[in-house]
Amino acid sequence: MKIVRLLTICLLMAATVEVKAQFGPQKDMDSKYATELIKPGKSAPDFKMQTPDGKKFQFAKWAKGKTVVLDFWASWCPDCRKDAPEVVRMYETYKQHGVEFLGISMDTDVEAWKQAIEKFGIQYPQVSELKKFRETDIAKAYGVKWIPSMVVVGPDGQVKLSTVLPYKVDQYLKELTTGAYVPAQKGERVSIDGDHGKLSALIQKPELKPGEKCPMVIFCHGFSGNKNGPLFELICDTLQQHGIASIRFDFNGHGESEGEFKDMTVPNEIEDAKKVVAYVRDLRYVSDLAIVGHSQGGVVSAMTAGQLSEELGEPAFKAVGLMAPAAVLRDDAIKGNTMGKMYDPFDPGEYIELFGGLKLGGNYIKTAFTLPIYETAAKYQGPAIIVHGNGDRVVPYTYGERFHHIWPKSEYYMMEYYDHGFSQNVYRATDLVAQFLLQTLK
Repeated sequence: MKIVRLLTICLLMAATVEVKAQFGPQKDMDSKYATELIKPGKSAPDFKMQTPDGKKFQFAKWAKGKTVVLDFWASWCPDCRKDAPEVVRMYETYKQHGVEFLGISMDTDVEAWKQAIEKFGIQYPQVSELKKFRETDIAKAYGVKWIPSMVVVGPDGQVKLSTVLPYKVDQYLKELTTGAYVPAQKGERVSIDGDHGKLSALIQKPELKPGEKCPMVIFCHGFSGNKNGPLFELICDTLQQHGIASIRFDFNGHGESEGEFKDMTVPNEIEDAKKVVAYVRDLRYVSDLAIVGHSQGGVVSAMTAGQLSEELGEPAFKAVGLMAPAAVLRDDAIKGNTMGKMYDPFDPGEYIELFGGLKLGGNYIKTAFTLPIYETAAKYQGPAIIVHGNGDRVVPYTYGERFHHIWPKSEYYMMEYYDHGFSQNVYRATDLVAQFLLQTLK
């Protein structure tokens, strides 16, 4: 046994450099492919081109006084074809706010260009020089060295944003049209008996008539998080606007709840979640229930749904939402690596010192070793949504993908380039979950 322990520790020490690198700041694609793209603050150069039907088009005349997104693409470009559905979605989303889109094609074959427009259902105007990419005047004027590229031009004719990443354009337009996220922490504060003391919770609900009921969504935060922040608040605000209540709470040893972090385990967080479910079921104005969790809270949500469904003999929730569910936590405990902290998994001691002075209890590691995450979650077979980024360096997206495989009624969204906290564009991730909940609960 001593030899096994020694070999395990040596292997873990060898992996330390790689693990630490995962938590550092990461460069995005703009640092490589948008270095020569026209910069914000510059006047957008005017240009004249032709439409697919051969009609003349002048940019300055058409764009005057408008916010315009220039989409540089081509039918022959694989990345352009991959991004096309997302660009079309953005157009459909923001056209109601007066934002215009203009496709600038690097095609030389008119028929191929037309076929791609039809295939992707592109409704916004399209223009081209019908020249090879490197020979076009527009590429030189705007510094386009890579496609797809996107440039946002403001009503004043100035460039506001230039990037090769659609999610940056989406975030810019979201904040431009609906305003940036501002922490509100609004709602009714309540205290609920949890597994390790009182749990601090916040309820948001719509205005209801006497005797009227509405659905409620329970939110479970991640490993070292709490009930506040844009990931949950943005969803809660949307739900409230559409007649759905929500409750988000701090697990034991987190935020404003009682208990110590070192006593926290996934099993006792599941018990916390169950107590919140029981509390909500007793609220007279609540009809259907749903549960949403991020990271470790996703594991707790999935396992809570499974356990309660087994007890009831039917799906315990009308809907479940998982955002970057951290089912990797069991494998991490077995490997002796939690959040980049290395330890002997066979003898973790009373606790492990983590970042920020947090102490991870040895009991957390011991219980994680045999945690039947997917086996338990599979006992829930109702509607679900799983959202995960393929740029998540804390929890590989395949862990989220597996939930989709065990839940036939689930929707799965793998978000290109997104990290564990969806920091690339939190609005997109929260909109996906909010829209799913609205469609499922209303």
